[in-house]
Amino acid sequence: MGLFTAERAAQLGARVAVVEQGRIGDPLTASFGRTRSFRNDYLDAAYARLAHEAYRLWGEFERRTGTEVLVRCGCLNLAKRTVTPDVDATYAQRTHEKLLALGLPTEALDRDALGARYPDLDADLGRLDPEAGVVDVGAVTAGLTRALDELGVDVYEGVGFRPGDIAARALVVTAGHGTNDVLAGLDGCDLQVPISRDRPSEAKYLIPPAGARERFTAERMPVLAYLDTGIYCHPIVDGLVDAVKIGYYNPPDVERGTTPITDIAGFVEECLPGLRDAEVRDVEDVDQCDYDLVDDDDFVLGAIPGVADAYVGVGWRGTGYKFAPWVGRVLAGLAVQEGTVYDIARFDPGRFQEVGHDAAAAAV
Repeated sequence: MGLFTAERAAQLGARVAVVEQGRIGDPLTASFGRTRSFRNDYLDAAYARLAHEAYRLWGEFERRTGTEVLVRCGCLNLAKRTVTPDVDATYAQRTHEKLLALGLPTEALDRDALGARYPDLDADLGRLDPEAGVVDVGAVTAGLTRALDELGVDVYEGVGFRPGDIAARALVVTAGHGTNDVLAGLDGCDLQVPISRDRPSEAKYLIPPAGARERFTAERMPVLAYLDTGIYCHPIVDGLVDAVKIGYYNPPDVERGTTPITDIAGFVEECLPGLRDAEVRDVEDVDQCDYDLVDDDDFVLGAIPGVADAYVGVGWRGTGYKFAPWVGRVLAGLAVQEGTVYDIARFDPGRFQEVGHDAAAAAV
């Protein structure tokens, strides 16, 4: 979020400095990892529209930097009656209907169509978001780093931020779990954002049996999601990740009933029999996703109350990476142009100003 803000602000003619406590791309930052999902299929129409806008901005970034960062393999939401009996009430079907209402691309697949196209799956319906896939995180970080260097942005790594260290006309805070520490050091700021940490309970790499690998590459298999059961799955991407990555997490914005799937092994057994004989390893080489959840489950994005020309972005929940170029455009617009063309009233940090420190402490 900070790097995209810096790039956009520099494009708008500002002189920009990035201050990073760790280093760009290390485990303390969201730019550490191999892949993140991007998709439009949200139950909330506002987030679906913003994800679609972010998809457009990702394309602009690719063209602007000459970097390929999106693996456009689609995202297939699944449902199976033996797992979630009321398939019409599943996330797959409900988001399909939402995308249809918004006029965004989506495709419905029944059991026969799924079997013909994806023989390694076992499900009764699939709802495909074709404008989806995975983001190559390393390529994004490299592309942004080059762009910032070409734009003359000063990047300071391995240093903590203290108010007064750098004289600036405007300040943007995108410090993740360190946000409240930075806010506490700003004169006149009594905002503390009620954010808490969460992460998937499981993250595994599955290495397909010999001779089956190609069926699980991004050329053949989309991102898979069964969010009613807490499952998401990324395909093999040649040159990036040589195993299928599956995570198990119960996202707070999805109503999840009782299902027979309570872990990754259960999902494979029920819905992905093509990987029953796969070699399974824990995900240890990259971030397993450390989420910054906010108590009302909305982004926190906008002006910092009580501090002139200061802005904050945090609370991305685990779904935020796909919105990064949009967030950067919003924050840069606020800092450099004193406004944005996007309606961000819903994300106003001031909604927590009266709650203050007590709510933040209770949430952590």
